[in-house]
Amino acid sequence: MPLTLTAPRVRVPAAPPAKRVLDLVGAVVLLAVLGLPLAAATALLCATQGGRPFAREAAAGLAGRPFRTWRLRTADTGRIGAALDRCALDSLPQLLNVARGEMSLVGPRPQARTDHPERLLVRPGMTGLWQVSARSDLPWEEMALLDRHYVENHWLGMDLAILAQTPRAAYRQRVA
Repeated sequence: MPLTLTAPRVRVPAAPPAKRVLDLVGAVVLLAVLGLPLAAATALLCATQGGRPFAREAAAGLAGRPFRTWRLRTADTGRIGAALDRCALDSLPQLLNVARGEMSLVGPRPQARTDHPERLLVRPGMTGLWQVSARSDLPWEEMALLDRHYVENHWLGMDLAILAQTPRAAYRQRVA
């Protein structure tokens, strides 16, 4: 079923060049550093499940433009998928979306839902305020409030703080 999107009716502000530079440099560095674990996870998925190791999910991007996020197919792989989810390796292919300019390292969570159009004023992110919040199982409305706060108040310093907190938050959520 095709993705139907409603774009916000306000002008989309241009992202500061520094944010795009941070996204590009961050994506390249993370792909270089995490490329070997990503390749190993991909090979493990291919060996155990056959078929394609990647899944592409529909999402609404900047200004409501549809795009597809990359993820490792972990839902149908049982224990291997659970281990990859715990290690947060399943979302590493989204670094390709960041490099392509479809996503940012930090921003609202990519969703197909567009019932909060203010979320479409910035690129969706691999991590965000929702990721570093105290709980990992936020209801949709609470996550949307955190996303709105980010959209209205984001700046490069906030992005750097969120990026610095993400590994600990991801570990805390995986262990809990």
